[in-house]
Amino acid sequence: MRTAALMRTGGLIVAALLLLAGCTAGGEDDAVPVTLRFQSLAWQEESVQANKELVEEWNATHSDVKVEYIQGSWSSIHDQLLTSFEGGEAPDIIHDASDDLADFAYGGYLADLTDLLPARLKSDIPQRSWETTTFGDGVYGVPFLQEPRVLVANATWLKRSGVRIPTPEHPWSWAEFRRITEQLSGDGRYGVAWPLKEPVSATLNLSLSAGGQLFHRGADGKVTVRFEAGDEVVPRTVHDQVDTDHSASPTTLGSGGSDTLPGFFGGRYAMVPLGFSYRQQIVQQAPEGFDWQVLPAPAGADGLAQGVSPQTLSVAEESPHKREAAAFIDFLLRPRNMVRLALGDWMLPTGTQALSDPALHTAKDDWATGTALAEHLRPAPAQSVRGYAEWKDKVATPAFQEYYSGAIGLGELRERLERDGNLVLSRYQR
Repeated sequence: MRTAALMRTGGLIVAALLLLAGCTAGGEDDAVPVTLRFQSLAWQEESVQANKELVEEWNATHSDVKVEYIQGSWSSIHDQLLTSFEGGEAPDIIHDASDDLADFAYGGYLADLTDLLPARLKSDIPQRSWETTTFGDGVYGVPFLQEPRVLVANATWLKRSGVRIPTPEHPWSWAEFRRITEQLSGDGRYGVAWPLKEPVSATLNLSLSAGGQLFHRGADGKVTVRFEAGDEVVPRTVHDQVDTDHSASPTTLGSGGSDTLPGFFGGRYAMVPLGFSYRQQIVQQAPEGFDWQVLPAPAGADGLAQGVSPQTLSVAEESPHKREAAAFIDFLLRPRNMVRLALGDWMLPTGTQALSDPALHTAKDDWATGTALAEHLRPAPAQSVRGYAEWKDKVATPAFQEYYSGAIGLGELRERLERDGNLVLSRYQR
């Protein structure tokens, strides 16, 4: 009995060893590949297609690291990410915008990419773009697509009026822009339609051209709001066009950019300030024979300087595969791939090599006009301000909306932005 038991035990041990040896012999070929979850916010058909094609190309050439494409939405990204971070379910690779990163970076939800990104990618993107994703001593996203705000104009209307047509080399000043919109107006038609449903970003970013900064960081690192002379230029221009000159439509102040296009196509507005990517919608929706063109936004004391919040790719701090995620980002943002993403989104790449691609310098659809503005793009004023989202929603948005509509004056606008704004920001800087 004892001998039989020993033989059975020995047999089990041998079998276990053989099984273990079999598992070991399989090596890496039998290993389960790493799966990375990539949440993209691409929404235009061409952009979604470009992103999905690049994911497929990666998966076809990487047997050990697979990427799963997840569709996200710009309209809900901040709250959705916050919920996923706190629930431990964040995607490994996160598509967002740089002005949404500050609270996530300081909150410890995003990985510091400083030592994860290759030298090629670091050197290809200009330092001014990296500043949009640098918080403290860390880099928490890769800025890869950006768009200037431009004036989309009814080319036929402008030619018939005889006004000077601005170029990136010889733009309008803000004062000249105001005079021209007044000249173009009358008989129920307006020189410009400002779509300012979201007024804060447009106002702050365009104000950089006039030297506006609004947010000022002291020696102690704390930020305060000061509404100074340079910050007044753009708001006063819009306000006076709407309320004094009647050269800007008052009904579009609460509209989004797309809402203004039917009136633009119908000859109600000579110009509409829009993001550069709106050209795709114009190409798709403009009636046959409608002649349009892209003009640079007006220039101020600081020339064509303009704030931008680039689209970004980040890695979740909780991801167990940070290096693999960074490698996929590097692949996605190789120069030729970055061009594909830019063309798909009708935006400008941040990468120097991609930006030099001939496809982005054509006269068709005025790509060349937008590309000429790239060197003037700067980090948006609110880029690294903690509490900016709350300040924007609770203080700045209603204050600007009331000022533009004529409900309050410039003095009250300044008081609310500074007094109420600094109360909000102080809670985030204790």
